[in-house]
Amino acid sequence: MVIRLYVASSSGSLTVKKQQQEVKGFLEANRISFEEIDITMLEDQRLWMYKNIPENKQPEKGNPLPPQIFNGTVYCGVSINGL
Repeated sequence: MVIRLYVASSSGSLTVKKQQQEVKGFLEANRISFEEIDITMLEDQRLWMYKNIPENKQPEKGNPLPPQIFNGTVYCGVSINGL
């Protein structure tokens, strides 16, 4: 299966940008191959990501923010503090 890292290249949030870089850096440092998917450029991938995050992992309001990790179609989540 392919590890997919969902990111947003045009995020206005410095926190989101920092978290994306931390996750990407972790994957690269540990030589974990992954596919980076920019949800700001690929509408169908953004909708797929939203739909496939389990309900109990969804935010109380609004849409889930990147970064998000999937192993194929299996949601792995993101735990920035737990890396």
